[in-house]
Amino acid sequence: MGPQVSDELAYEPLEVLLDELAEYIAIPSVSRSATTETMREAAAWVARQLEFAGGRVVETDGFPLVRADWLNAPGAPTILVYGHYDVQPTGSRDEWDTDPFEMTVDGDVVRGRGVTDDKGPVFIVLKLVQAFIAQRGGLPLNVKFLIEGEEEIGSPSLPSYVRANAEELAADLVISADGAQWRPSEPSLSTASKGLVTLDIVANGANSDLHSGRFGGTVANPVHALSTILASLHDDNGGVAVDGFYDGVDDIDDVRRAQIAAVPFDDAEYMASLGVSELFGEKGLSTLERLWERPTLEITGVTGGGKYSVIPHVATGHIAARLVGRQDPEGVVSAIERHVKGLVLPGIEVEINVDQARVPAYRIDADHPAIRAATAALNHVYPGEDVLLAVIAGTLPATTLFEEVTGAKTLFFSFSTADENLHAPNEFLRTKRIPEGLRAWEQLWTLLASGPHALVPNHVMTGATR
Repeated sequence: MGPQVSDELAYEPLEVLLDELAEYIAIPSVSRSATTETMREAAAWVARQLEFAGGRVVETDGFPLVRADWLNAPGAPTILVYGHYDVQPTGSRDEWDTDPFEMTVDGDVVRGRGVTDDKGPVFIVLKLVQAFIAQRGGLPLNVKFLIEGEEEIGSPSLPSYVRANAEELAADLVISADGAQWRPSEPSLSTASKGLVTLDIVANGANSDLHSGRFGGTVANPVHALSTILASLHDDNGGVAVDGFYDGVDDIDDVRRAQIAAVPFDDAEYMASLGVSELFGEKGLSTLERLWERPTLEITGVTGGGKYSVIPHVATGHIAARLVGRQDPEGVVSAIERHVKGLVLPGIEVEINVDQARVPAYRIDADHPAIRAATAALNHVYPGEDVLLAVIAGTLPATTLFEEVTGAKTLFFSFSTADENLHAPNEFLRTKRIPEGLRAWEQLWTLLASGPHALVPNHVMTGATR
């Protein structure tokens, strides 16, 4: 296999790139359970790739992040490249066909934990900048890098770091290597992502588990009470039955409804891909309208008791709310608390424990210069194919943080695809996405630097110049 060529830049053969990516995948940087030493090892791997730009491991209140700056293009725009090196837990190893931390080539895909979320997409950018430096002696614009190690646990340490270093991180645009394209059938860009609030609803009963024969029928059962609470969260039409939950959610107007209706989508194919016989959600809305434009309140887990014959003394429901529009995370929390506390549950004390991450929804206008440039870059790599403007139904906490602190919008430009088992066993990346991503990122940077899609520099350039 010869070198992968994108315009004037030549890249290493794909098999060479895959060997190097395998080194990165082999570091088990699971932010939910890994040691600080393991996370620092992964950060150091990224920092070495950015050595030419002063790549360095920076300590935070939690796991370290990686920073680097190449600011040798006076008068050119400045971008901040964002991504993360941490990965999700593997889940049951029995469900993996291969070792999750031993990257395996399987036909036209590679498998391994983090290969598509987000190590593979970050790797593409690292190889791009190295090719620019080696072959052109520089980059077409000024580039700052922030690769964190806590995205998969809600980025708890990122806000304090960004706020403390706002001037150093100033940029005209943030480009995220995280945020998968919607599906493999056409290139796509996401113009929005949903916000997030997660919490636990805890039902407490007696002071210990009780024998279900000796005490059954005499005390309230927390699992029963929790079931009542959880069932009350939705109405019969699939909507959220929490008063105030929809505050800040606008109705879908006719223009947006027509745009969504124009997107090719087959409900039957969608059901078959998920192994379900029926779709569920708010009545009167299409599947894509619910997925892209409506908020959700999902029960993501229930714990309490077991098969043994006891009445458990505590039961917990795990809740995730995905937000859209102008929904206020704090307002959503308050609405859920009022709803639950308003239920009559004799013999049960209820507490609500809200997780730290509370992220509002994010949106970038379809006519933003970055979207126009990214569309042109994708058209170059995928000639003759329409670029779909989609929505990320998941959450990327950094987007609203960067906009709040630095004023910069975020462009999602990932070459992961949403069907590649992100967060699931047998995570994979299509190998063709690596050369395609290299070519597209090169085009994007060139277009943002000059021409009709160029960004207009409007910030004070700061940071370490290399």
